[in-house]
Amino acid sequence: MADEYFQGWLQNYPLWATFSGVPEAPNDRLGDNSLQATRAWERREDRWLAQLGYIGAGALRGSPDEATLGILRETLEAARQGRVCHRELWPLDQQGGWQIYLPVLSQLQPLGTASLRSQALARWRDIPRYIDNEIAALREGVRQGYTQPRGNAEAVRKQLDDLLATPPAKSPFAGIADRDSAPGFRHSVVAVVAGEILPAVRRYRDHLVSEYIPHARTSASVSTLPKGADCYQALVRTFTTVDRGARAVHQLGLEQMAAIQTERRPIVARSFGGVQLADLWERFRNDPKYTFQSREEIIRTAEQAVARAKTAMPKWFGRLPKADLIVDPCLPYEEESGCPNSYVPGTPDGSRPGRWRIHAGAEPAQPRAPLEGTAFHETYPGHHLQIAIAQERLEAHPVTRYFGFSGFSEGWALYAERIAMDMGLYSSDLYLLGELGGQALRAARLVVDPGLHVLGWSRQRAMDYLVAHTPESRTYIESEVDRYIASPGQATAYMTGRLEIESLRREAEARLGERFDIRKFHTRCWKAGVCRWVFSART
Repeated sequence: MADEYFQGWLQNYPLWATFSGVPEAPNDRLGDNSLQATRAWERREDRWLAQLGYIGAGALRGSPDEATLGILRETLEAARQGRVCHRELWPLDQQGGWQIYLPVLSQLQPLGTASLRSQALARWRDIPRYIDNEIAALREGVRQGYTQPRGNAEAVRKQLDDLLATPPAKSPFAGIADRDSAPGFRHSVVAVVAGEILPAVRRYRDHLVSEYIPHARTSASVSTLPKGADCYQALVRTFTTVDRGARAVHQLGLEQMAAIQTERRPIVARSFGGVQLADLWERFRNDPKYTFQSREEIIRTAEQAVARAKTAMPKWFGRLPKADLIVDPCLPYEEESGCPNSYVPGTPDGSRPGRWRIHAGAEPAQPRAPLEGTAFHETYPGHHLQIAIAQERLEAHPVTRYFGFSGFSEGWALYAERIAMDMGLYSSDLYLLGELGGQALRAARLVVDPGLHVLGWSRQRAMDYLVAHTPESRTYIESEVDRYIASPGQATAYMTGRLEIESLRREAEARLGERFDIRKFHTRCWKAGVCRWVFSART
């Protein structure tokens, strides 16, 4: 069943396969993103779930397939619960929509042979159909009462205006031509971009202006959609595997924020004169002493943090990935809408490096304090270490190597920020306080996300809370809140996951006493997807 599910997923979602670095990814197509294809996939999910019903909960206990079963069952059950949201009817996203990930694909699409170039051109020629299906989904969403907020749609419209203002030969869609110098390839790519892709981009842009934006919802809350409160709880479960209501999520965030505030005070007293935290955050945002002055400075500081972390890995982790890691700055048109720091996996054989897509825009100035924590979150010992090693576990089933839950992957990355403190990776109290500010940001997400979507918070109230409790820039905070509005529930994964992993570690320490070995704990957590499986059992 797991084999069948995985192969079905590859064929239905080939873009995911390419981004995930799956060697057998179908790189000549984008996949069927039509509403009819969504319904057909749901019918297949129902059949698999019915078959899983014949397998008892403890039938595979202790076998190598136990983790595979747990991950498969949770993935399918959460998908079915999440159908109440009808996310396929409101796919617009200013930070993760097609206008972001298709240009990024230019840097990931395999090239280098005549066959691979042919596959790339076939995929690029398929982009107009893919965009037209997105338009059809948005139109049906408006008809049924499922839309994104107007502000999010306006942000996408602005991104598309920037894309359309760029000459075809310099378009991000044409970036693929920079990676293969075969005669005629660039000409073919630019011809597709100019004659097929950009006209489809304009159709989508014009649809937003003429049809979508006038009918987009004015409320940030997902609870204004049909069965919106049920949708929110389903999304929290999808991202975290924990079936927890909005008020419980909100209360957990308040408790964690109080604990972090207490932890920060000694550092503030030691290095910053014991000033009030809110005043210190304003200094971090506005004082040139505490902000980056150039794009080059941001990238250089990021690369130095990554190198320092990589050097320290062997003492704390028993296995390191084959794939290298590069710092990959976002494109300028992405940065205008926020471009959150993110990780793109490499390939299991190490031939394609992992990428930390970093927001390196220096206008307005970015605070220095959060950068090192973000580096350790996205690279070593965070996403790159965990995801690359998961890919390389060839003995494990692909379902446990490539599939997972945001609660585990983001929880691991937030745990990585914490363990980086024990590893001595933070270069000063400024960055150490920035790390605690990062933890506070994730606690604030537990407060703000359900606040926005279920508890009646306005966008402004959410921003005010983040300004008061975190050192992030106001520009970043605005982008963050718009991200939560566009993707309800996902922001709850980070702190929820960190707390679960720390609970597992405390349990291991209590059982093993002096025999506890941090390197073995981390290796065990990754082996056969054990920690992911534990997350699947938390529901």
